[in-house]
Amino acid sequence: MALTSLLRAFRPESKSPTLPPVRIAVIGAGRMGQYHAKHLSRNRRAQLVGIVDTDGPRGQATARRFRTEAFQNAKDVIGKIDAAVIATPTPTHHPIGKLLLESGVACLVEKPLAVNLAEAEDLIALADRFNRVLQVGHIERFNPAVIEAARHIHAPQFIEVNRLGPYDPRVADIGVVMDLMIHDLDIVLFLVGEEVTRVEAFGAKVLSNHEDIAKVRLHFKNGCIADLSASRVSLEKYRRIRIFQKDAYLSLDYAGQKLKVYRKKNQVVKSLRDIQILSPKLAKKDPLAMELDHFLQCVQEGKTPLVSGKHGRDALQLAREVLNNLKVHA
Repeated sequence: MALTSLLRAFRPESKSPTLPPVRIAVIGAGRMGQYHAKHLSRNRRAQLVGIVDTDGPRGQATARRFRTEAFQNAKDVIGKIDAAVIATPTPTHHPIGKLLLESGVACLVEKPLAVNLAEAEDLIALADRFNRVLQVGHIERFNPAVIEAARHIHAPQFIEVNRLGPYDPRVADIGVVMDLMIHDLDIVLFLVGEEVTRVEAFGAKVLSNHEDIAKVRLHFKNGCIADLSASRVSLEKYRRIRIFQKDAYLSLDYAGQKLKVYRKKNQVVKSLRDIQILSPKLAKKDPLAMELDHFLQCVQEGKTPLVSGKHGRDALQLAREVLNNLKVHA
């Protein structure tokens, strides 16, 4: 089912008065954790119970900022919350997620879902066993330009993705595939909806001990090919995707939340007058705010999230396959 069709069932900020707010905590007071806390503190569906961080002073400062309580261990919020956002380093996603899911707490886990597939599968199994919502933070799925683009995409034949940005030493422990490209791997899997049959990948180390630049070609079962480029050796952010299909070409700007659709008016194109150019007017919305509101609604209403644990696992599996095939120039 198209993402747009699914999203119609989830109306942002339309909390029913009969549904109590979700008692929620943010695990991890780093950069992403603070973004999550900011939006949750403003969302009418949420009651921000606390901030959990092993760094006491940082957790306390974040808790003061958002007028909530600070904790130093995820165990301390069990029994006080219905849901949690896990925004800690990837190696901690599985142990924290396991603890919370086994305690009946719904979880939104930042990407990637886990370090490896075994951990990802275990979290999915736990969510199923305890009947709890498990959502993964692939935020681009909630980008208004992606949502609108999904309405126009039919059997894409070729996709080109470029995601470039400046280096951030805080993520030097992972390469650009897990840091940046995993967003686009998820999006491409969603748009094509077919099995990947072959992966070609090349990269280079420039600023860290991991790949800082990567170029990947994915071959899909239906013949579609996707070329993805990711770099964290750029002075400016550039995040675009282009989709080519039999009757149209789409150009999408992630950061600017802009979309252009070029579609043939006639079977034979003799001039530019035979091409229809659409520039849909998109309401500028914060994808993170939309992602969190969707998670809260899923928890309130017991619905399956648009980006479930299985989607997070699929993106992780493809990212691991990319890394296994990556030929790195050191």
